[in-house]
Amino acid sequence: MFKTLSDAWRIKEIRNKMIFTVLMIVVYRLGNVIPIPFIDKSVVNQIMHGNEGGLVNLLDLLAGGSLKQMSVFALSIYPYITSSIVVQLLTIAFPRLGEIARDGEMGKKKIAKYTKIGAVILGIFEAIAISNGLFARAIVAKGTIETILIITSLLAGSMFLVWLGECITENGVGNGISIIIFLGIVANLPTQIGTFIYSVQTGTVGLLTVLGVILAAIVIIVVVVLINEGERKITVQYAKKVVGRKMYGGQATHIPVKVNMSGVMPVIFASSLLAMPQTLSLLFSGGTPSWITYYLTVEGSVGVYIYSVLNFILIILFGFFYSSIQFNTVEYAKNLQQYGGFIPGIRPGKPTGEYLQRISNRITFSGSIILALVASAPIVLSRLSGMRINFGGTSVIIIVGVVIETMKQIESMMLMRHYKGFLNK
Repeated sequence: MFKTLSDAWRIKEIRNKMIFTVLMIVVYRLGNVIPIPFIDKSVVNQIMHGNEGGLVNLLDLLAGGSLKQMSVFALSIYPYITSSIVVQLLTIAFPRLGEIARDGEMGKKKIAKYTKIGAVILGIFEAIAISNGLFARAIVAKGTIETILIITSLLAGSMFLVWLGECITENGVGNGISIIIFLGIVANLPTQIGTFIYSVQTGTVGLLTVLGVILAAIVIIVVVVLINEGERKITVQYAKKVVGRKMYGGQATHIPVKVNMSGVMPVIFASSLLAMPQTLSLLFSGGTPSWITYYLTVEGSVGVYIYSVLNFILIILFGFFYSSIQFNTVEYAKNLQQYGGFIPGIRPGKPTGEYLQRISNRITFSGSIILALVASAPIVLSRLSGMRINFGGTSVIIIVGVVIETMKQIESMMLMRHYKGFLNK
């Protein structure tokens, strides 16, 4: 791996992309310590400690500590993620919007525009809720101008992160939005490890528990790598054609159907939706109603199981949703028939599309089940063991998925220059 990264660094184009990505990461981390105006940080710390182990700390974990700092990046990119969920669901509910989404590059630009508009609306909504709800006690000046400045700072910070993510995607390495989420989680990793070590030293956590957590982390990493790398290869044969004195076609190839086509997005989307009831209650009232805690959060004795079941179901649903977007079996079958390709034993046209759909459904179901188990199981195990770990399966899945995605992009750049990468060994 290090040999491949070293080879990539020697290529000017890739080196510039890597340097650009690192510089954007530095900008992101600097922004995390720039506070919004008119905030008393001592009161913010009291509020954070009052919600110890709850959703506030989890959101702060995913936001890289910006919520605890009440920085300009306190909203992170979650208004954009929520807007993305809504817009993509609307492409299914409204056929016209679905046609726009499938209209090539222009369609993607329009959908991206709608997503950003939705993110601005949601960002304003969440910024108002923060200033009047969760952190209302921490605001030292509550005049109209001061409130507008606070809302503007939070909204500008969130949209700046969206722009930063797009810059990384276009000019850097990897998917910018995923990398920002990844950085938010990794930034809190040293603190989580320190807390864990302190718990071991004080005797709060036993040796067997430590070994169990390490083993579970290794298993999760291995499983995530396997489902991200696993694929079903469907053989495709092309008919021979004679053009003039030359014969074309006749070669065999394959269609790679990934076990996990959607990457980490089902996990991110499921977590965002499940956090919404508690987030709204925290933002507007500064506290969570007892019934939400009991039934809809991992803190409740019943809620931990309801939350886990809903998380499991949503990951599977989003897995199928993204699979249907990325692998359109009808269009694939038409293209194969148009270019003289066929799957041995399957008639071209509609039967080929149905065959591909059956294969895709089976593989996506298996991959989504495994992904859902990996994301949900640590929540239940943490509850049963009595040990509170914010850094659970969802975080590990996001970290491993983003690393693999980024490494694959670097490797694809390397393969274009005839370098052998480490992921294909």
